[in-house]
Amino acid sequence: MNLASALRFLDAHTNLEAVAGRVEGLSLERMERLAHVLGDPQDAYPVIHITGTNGKGSVSRMVTGLLRAQGLSVGTYSSPHLERINERIAWNAEPVDDDTLGDLIGDVAALEELAGVTPSYFEILTAAAFSHFAQVAVDVAVVEVGMLGRYDATNVADATVAVCTNIGRDHTDGAEGWRAAIAGEKVGIVKPGRTDVFVVGERDRDLRPVFTGAGAAATWLAGEEYDLETDVRAVGGRMVSATTPGGRYDDVFVPVLGAHQAGNAAVALATAEAFGGRSLAPDVVAEGFADLTLPGRFEVVGRHPTVVVDVAHNPEGAAVTADTLAEDLSLTGGLIVVVGLLGGRDAAEVLRSLGAADAGLVVTCSPDSPRAVPAAELAAIAESIGASAEAVPDPVDAVHRALALATEDDVVLVTGSHYVAGPVRAALRDAESVG
Repeated sequence: MNLASALRFLDAHTNLEAVAGRVEGLSLERMERLAHVLGDPQDAYPVIHITGTNGKGSVSRMVTGLLRAQGLSVGTYSSPHLERINERIAWNAEPVDDDTLGDLIGDVAALEELAGVTPSYFEILTAAAFSHFAQVAVDVAVVEVGMLGRYDATNVADATVAVCTNIGRDHTDGAEGWRAAIAGEKVGIVKPGRTDVFVVGERDRDLRPVFTGAGAAATWLAGEEYDLETDVRAVGGRMVSATTPGGRYDDVFVPVLGAHQAGNAAVALATAEAFGGRSLAPDVVAEGFADLTLPGRFEVVGRHPTVVVDVAHNPEGAAVTADTLAEDLSLTGGLIVVVGLLGGRDAAEVLRSLGAADAGLVVTCSPDSPRAVPAAELAAIAESIGASAEAVPDPVDAVHRALALATEDDVVLVTGSHYVAGPVRAALRDAESVG
């Protein structure tokens, strides 16, 4: 099956990313049956399984780099993608090519009738990823949860090392006890008797019984078994020191912006150490972080004016973005925010967390998704919290509008949904290559 046919096959199946499926009523039965007819490829290699409200993608990339620096063959599965669906399935940090991806999805399509189920879009891609990693015989797969954990399609795999980066208010109605409820779903990736170590980045002490009771052979809590000791801003990134059960890592240069990435680096170091069962050599750590890039995670994609792309799609992520703007960029001019959000979140809270009311202008747009908050509606919400706003529905047009108004000293922040960040990132890169 070529890629075009494969994508048509995918589009004929329910996409829970597009319709915001909820946990209620979900099960792993469809995914288990699909994996079974494929020969349960997820059992062919050890899995590092990563969940969390924010930071999953960053930690996944960091862990992948640290494992590759040890000479391991590493598969990485992530979601959603920014620009191309190929990004979701990577081998040794290289996205799968079009022909291979078409063949992988074609293999799943050929067995759909035998499985006796109609899988979702995400389940098909998950099955394709697990099959690919088995075919290329990876030493380890780093697998990012799509949503929550317990009923996520990726959870047919048994985690050797499980990771929870943090607990935030996303995909929840915020009812009383929501933090414990979300934590309870995320710890579902821990498999008693099969998970050796559970690495936890969340520091809320009230949630610790949820994590320690999940059933891993060992649980490493941030601030207890491992910790971020120092975090100093450096040119182009952070200088980090961390302690783990295996020892101490001093003066590790992490070449990405944002204090939150120092915390993610500590989680990644603990995770890589937990998987290998020993401390990491200094040259491995240096090499593992040396080529780290985090597309769409406070990524500077333009200068004069400075253009930053960041997928801050919930209040916690938006607050981190605002902090990073203040701490890591020298704002000599003004700030223009281009933002597009999906429904199911408190848009006003996201905008407040971004500091939208203090920006010179907020240009709202509509992500290419059935769940998109209409640009005009989002502009009205922005104005209701005191921001100056205008609506430009197409994300790329919205950025061009912002750039037309910006001076060389201004910062244009493009944020919100992946469905905003991806098209804008591609358009800006294409415009630069043409120029």
